[in-house]
Amino acid sequence: MKFGNFPYPTPVNEPVLNYAPGSAERKRQIEVLKELKGQTVDVPMYIGGQEVRTGELLRLAPPHEHAHTLGHAHRGGAEHVKQAVDAALAARAHWQSLSFENRAAIFLRAAELIATKYRAYMNGTTMLGQSKNVYQAEIDSACEIVDFLRFNVHFLSEIYKQQPISGPGVHNRVEYRPLEGFVLAITPFNFTAIGGNLPTAPALCGNTVVWKCADTQIYSAQMFMRIMQEAGLPDGVINLVYARGPVVGEQCLAHRDFAGLHFTGSTGTFNHLWHAIGSNLDNYRSYPRIVGETGGKDFVVAHPSADPDVVATALLRGAFEYQGQKCSAASRCYIPRSMAETIRTKMADGMASFKMGTTEDFGNFINAVIDEKSFDSIMGYINAAHTDADVSVLVGGKGDKSVGYFVEPTLLEARTPDYRTMCEEIFGPVLTMYVYEDDKWSDTLRLVDNTSPYALTGAVISQDRGSVEEAVNALRHAAGNFYINDKPTGAVVGQQPFGGARGSGTNDKAGAMLNLYRWLSARTIKETFVPPTDYRYPFLQSE
Repeated sequence: MKFGNFPYPTPVNEPVLNYAPGSAERKRQIEVLKELKGQTVDVPMYIGGQEVRTGELLRLAPPHEHAHTLGHAHRGGAEHVKQAVDAALAARAHWQSLSFENRAAIFLRAAELIATKYRAYMNGTTMLGQSKNVYQAEIDSACEIVDFLRFNVHFLSEIYKQQPISGPGVHNRVEYRPLEGFVLAITPFNFTAIGGNLPTAPALCGNTVVWKCADTQIYSAQMFMRIMQEAGLPDGVINLVYARGPVVGEQCLAHRDFAGLHFTGSTGTFNHLWHAIGSNLDNYRSYPRIVGETGGKDFVVAHPSADPDVVATALLRGAFEYQGQKCSAASRCYIPRSMAETIRTKMADGMASFKMGTTEDFGNFINAVIDEKSFDSIMGYINAAHTDADVSVLVGGKGDKSVGYFVEPTLLEARTPDYRTMCEEIFGPVLTMYVYEDDKWSDTLRLVDNTSPYALTGAVISQDRGSVEEAVNALRHAAGNFYINDKPTGAVVGQQPFGGARGSGTNDKAGAMLNLYRWLSARTIKETFVPPTDYRYPFLQSE
């Protein structure tokens, strides 16, 4: 029974540590990296609070050093996914009956554990398992995941406060129930924080979850799951499985109690899942909630008034941080002819200064792409560009996978605005530039809007306020996250709610109250204190 109103004020974003030479956090991170590399972990699935091992092993290796073995994960099959569904359904009654303040305490404790005791371990497993440098890991697997956990508690407390008015003699209230069934969370390799948020956001709302992470994110996912258990998460609330995607889909999407999908991944996969859900509508207890963030072909468009140093910095960071493996990464840019040669030079100078190699060397700005499949796909675009008359390779253009999956940051210049690397998502360190005539600003904005099926992030860089306003209006539907005089990456929880529309997803804005509404089912309750005892209304009386 609840005996008070327990507020959860707006949190402060977790401070980003800088890992400068001589800093305590740098020293600690180096120690943990050495510890992690010195052991070979045996990684079970977590189903109903139990560690499940199958003996079918999936080798875990750093993308930048694929000869090294970090550990082995136990591959699951259909029977394990079914067990996870059963465990989630069995845990529902207890979990949804737990008071909000007690659910919230688990996630707030997990946030505190990550911010302190396990910070270097979350960063270290991300650095080694996903080849993310220390700063990129810090803003992802430490700060962003902590922010998701803390801000979601605050957002949900604010939702619970939203209540209807009541007339005389009546009391109205709304309760925000969890969905009736289980939620399937499917998470990608590129952000550990997404791996943490997609299962925990529905769980905070009282739902129970089957979580399928990308194989290439297992190393950090299992660390997060262990932290959630230490924080007091009850058995069966979140069940982490390492089964293949089609196996998970077959077991979950046809189940009568499938209640929702929380997804981040490719547009093609999301479309396939949506079709599968549609084909099973007659089987479900309720219409499932479908929330997805998918691909991007994110743009930077520079006005002739833009500062070339601002443009170049936005492109160098926005296109090449984490090897361009962010769904928000800049992958196409539009540069006025009057600035083009300056930008070519500044980009070449900046890219020449990049160091590339292992994440354990903190001087490396560029690390490896995630796996061989990704390497081969990216190099396919680059190799084609070397021989295609419609594009030039200005900088980079080489790759080597002998030790790790290293792709040189590459700058292309397309001679036509519809060249394939201006239109197709590459998901690697490849940026394509198109040069437009200075007097074609308005035409170029229309070109930006119509080139890609995606609408995730984009940026305009300009010192002319009129052109900024024109771009904001012309590109209203071209990006769900729009940046003025900045790179199109780096959304912060609570500050820039993240998500896009068109081919980029359902735009349900992770890191905002809007996302949590999707995992709630409202019930309105009206209580009349003195109910009527006669059906007759006054208007029925005769004169």
